[in-house]
Amino acid sequence: MECSVVLPLQTGAGGAVVGTRPRGGVPVQAFWRADRRRRFASAVAPARCSKMYVPGFGEGSPERKAATNLQHFFNYVAVRVVLAQLESYNREAYYELKEFVSRTSLNDAEIFCKKLIRESPRLKGLAMRILEVRSAYVKRDFEWDNLKKLSFKMVDDSNTKLMRDYVLEVSHIEDENHNIK
Repeated sequence: MECSVVLPLQTGAGGAVVGTRPRGGVPVQAFWRADRRRRFASAVAPARCSKMYVPGFGEGSPERKAATNLQHFFNYVAVRVVLAQLESYNREAYYELKEFVSRTSLNDAEIFCKKLIRESPRLKGLAMRILEVRSAYVKRDFEWDNLKKLSFKMVDDSNTKLMRDYVLEVSHIEDENHNIK
């Protein structure tokens, strides 16, 4: 869903020109022209959605950035699963894949898989296996609801701890938990 908010953009002579900002999160109540103190009629309308505007992600969004990072993580998980499987039944392929992983970064899933496919016929087959495992893990085994719950909990716990530590620091109140003798 694409959102936009009408905002005044200042021009050189103190007048205002109406422009738009994508994904506005704060409803715009009214903007006044400096020279005539008149409200822009188009600026009275609230934003089309209540999503927070997050600058700095170019054409994407924070969700897209997170999805890309998750894809890299799922590739890492798939490599670990395939290595564990190979270790028990095909030691030669295990050592070959392990050696490839030791000299190739797993930070970018696409680059890793492209290199693996082109390395050798055996590794091409292992690359196909990694792609299968990655897809199966995402679709069947990854606990998406648990990720959401854990993310909420971790952010809330971290915020609470940071605020608590700050209050203790600025108020000079001694913490009962830290002063147990």
